[in-house]
Amino acid sequence: MLRTIRITLALVACVVVLHPDARARQTGRNAQPIDPIAGILDAFSSSPVVALDEGDHGNEQGHAFRLSLLRSPNFPKVVNDIVMEMGNSRYQWEMDRFVSGEDVPLLALRKVWHDMTTPDTTADVPIYEEFVRAVRSINTSLQPEMRVRVLLGDPPTDWERVQTPDDLDGWIDMRETFSASLIRREVIAKKRKALVIFGGMHLQRKQLYANYESTGLAETLLSRLESIAGMRVFNVWTNTRADLVKLQPSIASWRVPSLALLKGTTLGAADFTFYAPAPPARLGVINGTFFPVPKDQWRSMQMEDQFDALLYLGSPSNITYARLSRELCRDQAYVAMRTSRMRFLPPPEVERFKKECGL
Repeated sequence: MLRTIRITLALVACVVVLHPDARARQTGRNAQPIDPIAGILDAFSSSPVVALDEGDHGNEQGHAFRLSLLRSPNFPKVVNDIVMEMGNSRYQWEMDRFVSGEDVPLLALRKVWHDMTTPDTTADVPIYEEFVRAVRSINTSLQPEMRVRVLLGDPPTDWERVQTPDDLDGWIDMRETFSASLIRREVIAKKRKALVIFGGMHLQRKQLYANYESTGLAETLLSRLESIAGMRVFNVWTNTRADLVKLQPSIASWRVPSLALLKGTTLGAADFTFYAPAPPARLGVINGTFFPVPKDQWRSMQMEDQFDALLYLGSPSNITYARLSRELCRDQAYVAMRTSRMRFLPPPEVERFKKECGL
């Protein structure tokens, strides 16, 4: 039971169902679009940490926006660090060397993504390597003290020591607490500023899956960080699923991409499950043990209490996703590695991988 919950939470972006009753009565003024790059950089004036949800992992529109943000001339003037979910921290030294312009063998660099704690292919698509290469390119034109550092936010999982489900569970259990401690140590304590790029369910203030509790096993990265650092993070939800026009028809005319502040708006008043992956069950935690919460006890929460802003990437029907490269699918060593590790996942995940690679 416990392992099933851990794997489900780790792969939340892969199984998404929007709650059918999510659109309750809406109140508030219409949200207004603002320039997303200026809006995110301005947020650093009130918080040293701005957390940007990826949207569904692997979406190409979110990746394109992050590249535009990174390439803004003002970005390195405001931001010191980028903290990425997609990167095994065991290879932080290699990443530091790479973004500083040093030569790092390709096989060593790709371990950053291939050795992620979650054993699926999420981090193996090309966009994450492309983003890091863009950081490296930008750093070549900057003085050393201005260069942007990439911090790897995934626990330092050692796959050579993962033989059983329990071995993997130990690393999965660290995902929220490790990244929060990393940010406190490397960013907050050093008085730096960081853009944190993670999946949105790590960035909610209250854990939907735990019926909006966020302590102990129900902590999220964001709730943990705000607790241990004694600060408020400015967090941004990237919309790739919800049809926002159903809440506010004028959104159909917004420029893509746009940013909207949520407080006091129609978008902010919507129930969080209008936007988020909605689980078929919710779980409470007592003394480290999960138990099902009866549906008549399920709580509701407005979006504005979970996130401060929303990044609009256009209609969900226009969202596209990166795929594994042909080069990678032809790499027999990679295929053997990934197939072996996916034994910890449900069979449909393995079949999806085989189909994508034509195996």
